[in-house]
Amino acid sequence: MNMNPTDTTPAPSNPGVTLQTLRKAAGNGEPFACLTCYDATTARWLERAGIPVLLVGDTAAEMILGEPGTIHAPLDFMLMITAAVKRGAPHTFVMGDMPFGSYQCDDAEAVRNAMRFLTEGRADAVKLEVDIEWVGLVAKLTKAGVPVVAHLGSRPQCAKQEGGYRSAGRTPAALEVIVDTAIEMEAAGARMILLEAVPNEVSQAVVKATSIPVIGCGAGTACHGQIVVTQDLLGLTDWQPAFARPIARLGESLMEAAGTWQAKVAAGDLGEHPYRMKGEQSPQPGKTTARD
Repeated sequence: MNMNPTDTTPAPSNPGVTLQTLRKAAGNGEPFACLTCYDATTARWLERAGIPVLLVGDTAAEMILGEPGTIHAPLDFMLMITAAVKRGAPHTFVMGDMPFGSYQCDDAEAVRNAMRFLTEGRADAVKLEVDIEWVGLVAKLTKAGVPVVAHLGSRPQCAKQEGGYRSAGRTPAALEVIVDTAIEMEAAGARMILLEAVPNEVSQAVVKATSIPVIGCGAGTACHGQIVVTQDLLGLTDWQPAFARPIARLGESLMEAAGTWQAKVAAGDLGEHPYRMKGEQSPQPGKTTARD
């Protein structure tokens, strides 16, 4: 199945990539690619490349704002960039990442904020970092009409509790907890699952135990979809996780281009200036406009 929404411009009745598209791909055993995205320009090029799913992740706190962790992504900022990504890639499935503090305090507030992602943010679904304790909230979001992606396994928003970023599901007991949680999340209405930093055995067990698409982020090859941070993939970060090795060196290319521009400016090599004065009153070189 071709999920490239840019082969031809979709007709008005064609919504582009939807949950139904992704369920069909998962059911047919067709892996699909996902990437993070934080702006309209990048989204436009990723849609043209045929990437069917973009996650406006709270990693924007690190990639865009220069913060040390994902918990520093403000809600209004996430809503704004989610809408920007959807404008840039209108026929791509866009997931909005609910940031730290936007759903943990109160279920009613969580539902309101999730709805904002669908209205203001124009997202196709929201992603929440959850464990078994969040089944009730997922059910409430589902009842409210919000498509939920349940993020299981390693949860970066909880890194301070763990003393740092850690993988998950590395014992039989931990595997069983994740699988049971995935089953409960699907029963509560979650439309997809995202597994982060777990062994391949965990992903295999979750895929086998559930009937919804499973996206992996450092979760092995068993998942239906695979996602990494785009900046890691493009070689724009100083460090990348083992599952997101760069396949391009755009950081070096960017540095080289900037250096070339700097040299051009120093040499006055700016090309032909495109703007001219208008009308006959424009002063001519070597002449004066003053009366004799």
